Amino acid sequence: MLNIHFSADDLARVRLASGPDPAWETLLSLHALGGSPDHIVFGPWRARALGALDPSVSLLRRLAPPRGYSPDFLTPGADTSLESAVDAVMSVGRTRLREELALLPARHHSAPWMRRLAQGEPETMRRLGGVLRRYHQRVLGRPWHRIRAVVEGERALRARDLLDGGVERLLGSIHPLVRWEPPVLRVEYPVRQDLFLGGRGLVLIPSYFCWGRPISLHDTTLDPILVYPANRTLQPLTEDPMTAGPAALARLLGRTRAAVLEEIAASNGITGGELARRLGISAASASEHTATMRGANLIISQRVTNTVWHTVSPLGQALLEGRRPDAVALPTTPVPAPLPHRIGARSA
Repeated sequence: MLNIHFSADDLARVRLASGPDPAWETLLSLHALGGSPDHIVFGPWRARALGALDPSVSLLRRLAPPRGYSPDFLTPGADTSLESAVDAVMSVGRTRLREELALLPARHHSAPWMRRLAQGEPETMRRLGGVLRRYHQRVLGRPWHRIRAVVEGERALRARDLLDGGVERLLGSIHPLVRWEPPVLRVEYPVRQDLFLGGRGLVLIPSYFCWGRPISLHDTTLDPILVYPANRTLQPLTEDPMTAGPAALARLLGRTRAAVLEEIAASNGITGGELARRLGISAASASEHTATMRGANLIISQRVTNTVWHTVSPLGQALLEGRRPDAVALPTTPVPAPLPHRIGARSA
């Protein structure tokens, strides 16, 4: 049982996350990848996702086993963008890394990269950040609008509970395994845990990939959250006939050009040289592909001093996500993107 203890101040600080949390959806989708291939909701998605993965995802799967503990540093906070979450993950201090990684099963510690990760080795931290971006883009990018729709539908229901019956009705309605027994919110849980909010409040995070029961962080000193299942109607992430899908997108754009578009979207700002390095193509090839996609309004390029940065346009993002073209309002003149925030390791 997870017992969440509220004070009057905490009740005034309960809120719903503003949308799907990229870090939590990434972590919980990794759990789903290790689940049953016949899962009623995740089965078809799992089959497609496994086909889209590259070998680097093995890093994430060691960090996020399908059952049991996953390190808290992988889910750094509510209402963060993907880039902010990756930035926070890459900036975790060595002490916390060692403590949290030590809680994983011993068999997960054997890989040399895991030992380097526990030491906060900068190149390994950058590698982890890159893998998180690529995984999110290639596995969750296309169905993200469906994930968002499910989460926003759940938010609307809980907002109505809050308006009609206040925060206590909200707390009592989020899941069948949750009971509001003032001043304690009791969650059926595989272990006994007490979370004293102490005036910090609680963020409720509805999640598409959360399945079975709500979950929280292992470390009770972190900002309190409760992640709970949002997909009450068991909506699958199946693609409709208007959705491109990985194979169709590669046929449309060509395999290399599709990979270039995916990498630009996953990076949230990348140079041509870095793009060539990541994809193993020549600088001239990267330049040719970006010029073609810029001309088709799939990307936006901006020169900053002597460097050109590429970001995905709204039309390019819609193409990756499989949204209908009429859902995109394409500007007549592309608006330059701001200089992207560059991620670097910093001490905790």
